[in-house]
Amino acid sequence: MKTEAADSKTRKRSPLHQLVHVSGKNLLRSLWAFQGKHSKIPVSPFLFAEDFPQLATLEANWREIRRELDEVLKRPDDIPAFHDLSPDQSRISKGRQWTTFAFLMLGERIDYNRERCPHTAAVLDALPGLQNAWFSILAPGTKIPPHRGPTRALVRCHLALEVPKDRERCWIRVDDQRYSWTEGKAVLFDDTYEHEVHNDTPDRRVVLFLDFDRPMDAVGTAANQALLGLIKLSPYFKAPIKNIALWKKPIGERVDLDNLVG
Repeated sequence: MKTEAADSKTRKRSPLHQLVHVSGKNLLRSLWAFQGKHSKIPVSPFLFAEDFPQLATLEANWREIRRELDEVLKRPDDIPAFHDLSPDQSRISKGRQWTTFAFLMLGERIDYNRERCPHTAAVLDALPGLQNAWFSILAPGTKIPPHRGPTRALVRCHLALEVPKDRERCWIRVDDQRYSWTEGKAVLFDDTYEHEVHNDTPDRRVVLFLDFDRPMDAVGTAANQALLGLIKLSPYFKAPIKNIALWKKPIGERVDLDNLVG
């Protein structure tokens, strides 16, 4: 098991990395108005299911996905914390409170995890416009502080797989609207609005976390494709892809944590 001292090493970023990260985030946010202008769907905190027919496929398969999740959860040491994969998330991800089991990162398949969940992988392959997908696991008592996503090129979706019994005390706030998950149901939202998550219960909360391409007009689609291509060339994307290789190995064979961040 990793110590807190070792864990802190995964979060170190060089001054150059920090400058690139901040500059890139500011650039992405400067495009929000442009992306909103060319969006075919509302720019609102929560979005409408009818704009994403893919959700019917997700909800129809949630029980099979949940069964594969249950198998994954039997091996918790194989599930990294969010900041173990993406050190840029260290402000909102601490310790082992928020862990993630990734299937897809900006279109890049994580075959090792897909092989462990073949039904889930098949469902994901049937979803058009999917860019990111992973199990997002919140421990009891976890609070994710307010934050904003970097781009309106994508739309966030949560398919609820495991919800605390006292569901009203487990919620996400997006802008000024609050939502509590229901098992088997999907919800869509725009993560460029400030949002936070509270799990004020003694139970775990798990969702299948997905990002879909935002429906855009021709100009917006071309711009978003170019933008996502640039993101894939950046440390924001390359570091998680590199770091996930650690979690393919047995614990005793994992690489030196000092070498995690590229």
